[in-house]
Amino acid sequence: MYEFELHNLRSAELIRQAEHQRLVREALRGRREERAKRSSEEKEAHTPRLRRHRRPRTA
Repeated sequence: MYEFELHNLRSAELIRQAEHQRLVREALRGRREERAKRSSEEKEAHTPRLRRHRRPRTA
């Protein structure tokens, strides 16, 4: 009986740890997406650079 209760406690602890790790991953993903969105907005705000059309290299 003692082993069974230890098993249940350990199982519950592992489930809590897994849930916490999922929440951390979701928060990091959200931050990354927000940073990417902000970065893309900043890129669009700049004036477009005129790129030089280069000719292909000759052999």
